[in-house]
Amino acid sequence: MRSNKRTIQPVREATGWTPSSWQQCPHTQQPVYADGDELARALAQLHELPPLITSWEVLALKHLLAEAADGKRFLLQGGDCAESFDDCTSPLISNRLKVMLQMSLVLVHGLKLPVVRVGRFAGQYAKPRSADMEERDGVSLPSYRGDLVNGAAFTAEARRADPQRLIRGHARSAMTMNFVRALVDGGFADLHHPEYWDLGWVEHSPLQDEYSAMVESIGNSLRFMETLAGESIGSFQRVDFYTSHEALVLHYEQALTRQVPRQWGWFNLSTHFPWIGMRTAALDGAHVEYFRGLRNPIAVKVGPSVTPDQLLRLVDVLDPDNDPGRLTLIHRMGAAKVETALPPLLAAMKAAGRKPLWVCDPMHGNTETLGTGVKTRRFENIRNELDRAFDAHAVAGTRLGGVHLELTGENVTECMGGARDLTESDLARAYKSQVDPRLNYEQSLELAMLIVRKRGGAALG
Repeated sequence: MRSNKRTIQPVREATGWTPSSWQQCPHTQQPVYADGDELARALAQLHELPPLITSWEVLALKHLLAEAADGKRFLLQGGDCAESFDDCTSPLISNRLKVMLQMSLVLVHGLKLPVVRVGRFAGQYAKPRSADMEERDGVSLPSYRGDLVNGAAFTAEARRADPQRLIRGHARSAMTMNFVRALVDGGFADLHHPEYWDLGWVEHSPLQDEYSAMVESIGNSLRFMETLAGESIGSFQRVDFYTSHEALVLHYEQALTRQVPRQWGWFNLSTHFPWIGMRTAALDGAHVEYFRGLRNPIAVKVGPSVTPDQLLRLVDVLDPDNDPGRLTLIHRMGAAKVETALPPLLAAMKAAGRKPLWVCDPMHGNTETLGTGVKTRRFENIRNELDRAFDAHAVAGTRLGGVHLELTGENVTECMGGARDLTESDLARAYKSQVDPRLNYEQSLELAMLIVRKRGGAALG
């Protein structure tokens, strides 16, 4: 993870802020631990553990995000809806990395822009829930809030909020990040051999010919440049990869918020790029209070109910100095609402002189529950929201600089539609998600190709 040469001057520290000041604010979506002493012991242990990432990686990513906001890069942020401790295995991690590499290859080739790769992994172990309790057959138990908090099994023991899971979450995140670093540093992402990234989908996908032609074109271009240079271009043997997760469980985040030598301020060293979810973005809430004091680049999910005034006041708190690379706004409106809900927000931010990195999450606003009780998303709605978001930015004179997707490198059947036209009857074949439906590897690649077609190969903006 190399540093970037662009210079961004530091801004002032947040006044009246400490890593624990959030505890004085109203807070939602937090686990209820039955034993306060047990929680305190776990947090004390967590505070002594090594950080998962470094401050210089955080600042390097901030530079890249500032360039994405300027139209010089494109952000690809993707991964599982909620990671599972059991899924911390080499095949699942490497397949997730493969599909992100394949998508970025498509985007780089088609958009003619460098891609910033940020995974929803190595920490995405907690999820907000719409209800505190879940009822089945007359039995009511606490909702499953992700493996960082409790277990998915519908038993009283599994659903107990267990502080030791915070320690296990740190360990699983460290193992995931260590394996990703080893793969990247070992040449796993070598552009000389993109054919090694195949997951098997090329053999039977309707997009086989298009993807194969793209790989061949990139290989030919690389060999031509190396012929001119007279030597191998080593920088094409690795890529930068960064981590992100929704910083939901604030006790966990606080324990990994650190000061570092030769840097001012405080860094969340559990992830490079934390974000605030739509359910926890209250202006006077604990999450906004916690985030306003971090030096990390941060993001906020923005839904269709947010008004321009609400968004401007939130941005004033989180990014008072209009600091390049500091703030990313991830809009998630839904295909039916994006054309009416997004333009007023774009206009207000532009009129205020604000230049955040705008990113589209076309997944969360398009979730639906079928009559069988299964949650799914329709590929057509995902594609339509992304199409309409690009159009809204073009009309507003702003720039859509990235996408935020829930996806997996596995051959799951959780979202309907796509090139193979998955239907409701296909869902039962390979539905594995414990929380939200994800794009499978083939649908993910198809969406990347659709982004390129939408832009016509031109740079964004």
